[in-house]
Parts: sequence; C-alpha cells; structure tokens
Amino acid sequence: MAGGLIALLDDVAAIAKLAAASVDDVGVAAARAGTKAAGVVIDDAAVTPGYVVGLAPARELPIIAKIAVGSLRNKLIILLPAALLLSALAPWAITPILMLGGAFLCYEGAEKLLHKLTGDKHTDDAAAIADPAELEARQVSGAIRTDLILSAEIMAIALAELPQQSLWMQGVVLAVVGIAITVAVYGAVALIVKMDDVGLHLVRSGRGVALGRGLLAAMPVLLKLLAWIGTAAMLWVGGGIIVHGLAGFGLAGPEHVIHDAAVAIGGGVGAIEWLVTALGSGLLGLVVGFIVVGALKLLPGKRGH
Repeated sequence: MAGGLIALLDDVAAIAKLAAASVDDVGVAAARAGTKAAGVVIDDAAVTPGYVVGLAPARELPIIAKIAVGSLRNKLIILLPAALLLSALAPWAITPILMLGGAFLCYEGAEKLLHKLTGDKHTDDAAAIADPAELEARQVSGAIRTDLILSAEIMAIALAELPQQSLWMQGVVLAVVGIAITVAVYGAVALIVKMDDVGLHLVRSGRGVALGRGLLAAMPVLLKLLAWIGTAAMLWVGGGIIVHGLAGFGLAGPEHVIHDAAVAIGGGVGAIEWLVTALGSGLLGLVVGFIVVGALKLLPGKRGH
C-alpha cells in the first residue's frame, strides 16, 4: 500500500512538472510568436484611433470596447480554427498565404503614402451620415473588417513560428498571442484617444495646467505621427514577409542583400542593424506596393480612379 501510494505521488509530481514545463513552453512560444508579429501590432494600434475621430467623446471608450470584442471574435472564433485547419491539412500553404497578405499590406501602405504625398483624399461616405448611432455602427464595422485583415497576418505570422509544435500547443499559443495582443493594442488605443480629455481635465481643474496644455497640443501631432507610423509599418512588415517568403522558396538574394547592408552599416549595433533591415524591407515593400497599385489601376473599371 505504502509503495503504491509513493508511486502514485511520484506520478502526480511528474505530471505537475510536465504541466509546469508546458506552461513555460507556451509562454516562451507565445512571446516569440508575438514578437514576430510586432510590426502588424504597431500598424493595428496606429490605424484604430482614426475610427473614433469626430465622434462624441463619451462614446470613444464604448466604441473601442466594441472593436476590441470584434477583434477577439476575429482571432479566436474565425482565424484560430482556420489556422489550425491549415496547419493540419496544408502547412505548405502558410508561406504563400503570408506572402499574399504581405503584398496586400504593401499595397495599402503604398496607396496611403501616395495619398499623403499628393494630398489626394478619398471621399468619406461616413461623413455624410447624420444619425450618430448609424455612424457609430458604420465605424465599428469598418474597424472590425480592417482588424480581420491585420489579425489574419498576426495569426499567420505567429503560426509560422510554431512549425514543430503539436496541434494543441499551436492552438494554445495562438489563443494566448491573440488575447494578449488584443488587450495591448486596444488598451493603448484607449489611452491615446482619451489623452485630450485628460489634458482638458487637468486644465479645467487647475492642477497640472502645463501638463494638460501639453497633452492637448500633443494629441493632433500624435495622431498624425501614428498615421505615418502605421503606413511605414505596413511597408516594412509586408516587405519583410515577402523577403522571408522568397528565401523560403530558394530566392534568398533580397534577404542576403538586406542582411549584408545591415551588418555593414550597423557594425554590430543591434538597433542600427534592425533599422537598416526595416528600411530595406520597407523599400522592397514600397516597390511591391507600387506594382500592385499600378496593376490594379490597369484593371477594367479602375482606370481614371
């Protein structure tokens, strides 16, 4: 009896150690996968504040909450099962799908850059909506659609970092990455969009007037800066995905050129090497984006747009 009890306790201890190791593995894998998706996360955080600009301040946080819930639904209910199905049945398709997503990001970044440089602005149908509830529903729906594309890239990038993991581990890690990124992105967005309210409160209360005025002055600049950062992130992330994808198919020339330039210019300084790598990926992404923009303009019905 005593021997059996000791053996049972040993088994329990072994299971506990295995569970602890699994938790550690999930944490490490999630951190690695999440880091690889950082560029798309920056883009996501930079794009979202634009959806609440011009709406009633009292509705900003509820709108962000709705978008965050929609983002979680995108990641956990739509994209997570699709990613696991893809991993189980057609893992070879992950890289081509990533590259297509990367090309789309390059297209979006190049188109936004063209609009910024030429001053050309799309007419916004949302601006013509008089009903606040309808406008809010329109903005939330648009934000969730955009999030679906960015979330698909995040999940695909994360999945590509887990080729040797079991299917259940991939599912757990993708869920952890999806939840953590959603909380981080929309928490940051909530802070950004309420910055002017905090500044206004400080000014009106008479406490921290200088800080409050600084926040009020910084908000428009920050929104413009985020728009540029979002555009740059689209190009460098999209370009980087294409560069790595080409290397996976045996066309490693662009990757080697960018890596060699980063090493030569950076001289062992990690931050400089990263910056050069991002710049190289961004330039390639810009070329790809312009090609896609040009190709789309040649399609029937697109000329003259």
